[in-house]
Amino acid sequence: MSASGELLLSLDTLRARGEVVALSGGAVPLPLTVLQILAIDLGTETLPALALGREPAEPGVMDRPPRPRTAGVIDRALLIRAWAFLGSISAVLVMGGFFFTLWRAGWHPGDPTGGGTALHHAYLQATTITFAGIVACQIGTAFAARTDHASLFTIGLRSNPRLPWGIAFEPVFTAAVVYTPPLQDIFGTASLGPSQLAVIAPFPFIVWEADELLRWFRRRNAPGQRAGTP
Repeated sequence: MSASGELLLSLDTLRARGEVVALSGGAVPLPLTVLQILAIDLGTETLPALALGREPAEPGVMDRPPRPRTAGVIDRALLIRAWAFLGSISAVLVMGGFFFTLWRAGWHPGDPTGGGTALHHAYLQATTITFAGIVACQIGTAFAARTDHASLFTIGLRSNPRLPWGIAFEPVFTAAVVYTPPLQDIFGTASLGPSQLAVIAPFPFIVWEADELLRWFRRRNAPGQRAGTP
């Protein structure tokens, strides 16, 4: 589980970057700056990924057939779960926050958002809510990635004591990047208001619950699944 959990966390994050921009032909500004991407890859993502690397084996793993000797760590099921499922959910959520912030400020596709324009501050807030939204989705993904099949309710929150500490670091680091003036200048962020924080607050729960439902569906439809197995 440990290696796939780390990869799931990383692959899920990648999906939310820049796809709408590529399809818009430049009418939509970049939802993240380069330094914000680095802050995610080297800052918020690192400790939870390391903690997932020490995740104990999930219940029932010895009851499943062995993986083929030729199977790699990254397989089709992992890519579908990370990119097509969790990645898509995260992308919709964070881009919703991005467009919510811009549209509320009166932005229309193609409007300039660079320095000195009327929409520049709104754009800074929009990239900031994208950054914070990805971190929020990472938290939900980190909990979801603890198991491939079993429900989180069957393993509890205390079986991997390192993960809560790694996750606790994420909002602290994010708050510093978002609200500390020196880091705002470095990462191109702007302070978020209560309404914007309210938008991203449900993200971890949406991502985790969506994956919980996916794993429940897989368990229910697994060949030879014993009745009553969670």
